[in-house]
Amino acid sequence: MYEYIIIFSICIFLYSIFSKKINDYPISGPLLFVVTGFIFGPVVLNLFDFKVSGAFYENLADFALALVLFTGASKVDLKVLKSVIAIPTRLLLIGLPLTIVFGIIAGYFVFDGYLVIELAILATVLAPTDAALGEAVVTNKSVPPKVREALNVESGLNDGISVPVFLFLIALFKANSIKDISAEFAIGLFLKEIGFGLLVGVIIMFITLKLLKYSSERKWIEEAWKPTIIVAITFAIFSLAQLVGGSGFIASFSAGFIFGTLTKKYKTNLLIHAEGLGNTLTFIVWIIFGSHVITNYYKDFTWQIVLYSILSLTLVRIVPVFISLIKTGGSIKEKLFIGWFGPRGLASVVFAIMLFDIELPHEKTIVPTIFCTVLFSVVAHGISANPMASSFSSNKNLTSGSKKSS
Repeated sequence: MYEYIIIFSICIFLYSIFSKKINDYPISGPLLFVVTGFIFGPVVLNLFDFKVSGAFYENLADFALALVLFTGASKVDLKVLKSVIAIPTRLLLIGLPLTIVFGIIAGYFVFDGYLVIELAILATVLAPTDAALGEAVVTNKSVPPKVREALNVESGLNDGISVPVFLFLIALFKANSIKDISAEFAIGLFLKEIGFGLLVGVIIMFITLKLLKYSSERKWIEEAWKPTIIVAITFAIFSLAQLVGGSGFIASFSAGFIFGTLTKKYKTNLLIHAEGLGNTLTFIVWIIFGSHVITNYYKDFTWQIVLYSILSLTLVRIVPVFISLIKTGGSIKEKLFIGWFGPRGLASVVFAIMLFDIELPHEKTIVPTIFCTVLFSVVAHGISANPMASSFSSNKNLTSGSKKSS
């Protein structure tokens, strides 16, 4: 175990001291750490072999995603969001369901003889986008604000919305017959996941803000303890929501949104430390992911799996986005940009781990398909994020130059 800690610590330390310089290159942090996991894994140096099916890895991914969602929601600009609310609303209410439908259709043509319920589970697992993988885009000032905020809100909410759908499909699969699952059950499950998640996030955060204000006004908070505040409350909110049957991801995002909206005075000071830990947990997840996928699943990547993964990242995502954004304005380039930057990451990994206990008839194909898609996404979106985001800045320069010449 100590050798794992050494690898984690040295890799994160080196990335930390060169992080700003690395961001200037067309490579993302997740991509770098997936490659690191591959190099240290059994295939190359054989210094690292971690079992992805363990509860530790699942919990690590859960808490990393919760922290990323909280901090991302805290940075949402309300003024900008009000002007672009139609875009994330359409992406969530139209684009997300259509993405699942398109994923089922793609699976029907790629995989022969699979149950519709299996294809629906696969499509749902790969529907949510990843806030951490998309961070390079949503924080890049070259990208138009409405596009950044739309992607940020979408990635923050679509995984939480996908959770009850995923759980319903699992319950449907486990049932002896469709008759065992009523419409009331499905609606109740959805409302419980969303409602309890929101309830926990809102209530706990309002209590937290009252206590935080009271303590800050009296200067009771020691500087050394400030970095732990956001981390502790995020983990508590996520865990409590999960405990009562709600979505911890919805709870984390809603709590972060309230925190960012109602807290102005000391928001930045508290968030910066939480973001650092969130990045650390995320990078550990990607090191383990890189090592495990290369070791245990790359031999299972058949041409059908590769084809579905490519379709999932392109047509299955881009076409529904285009349909959902009809009559919203914006250029074709912006719509293509939103469609392309639907990276799959932590949420899909967590769902895949949950499938280990479900015993789907074609689990040995479905789970590798999820991991293959996530792997392709880390590489493709990691390499393309900075160049594509910078292209918006280039267009601005060309536009301003043409205006001056005229």
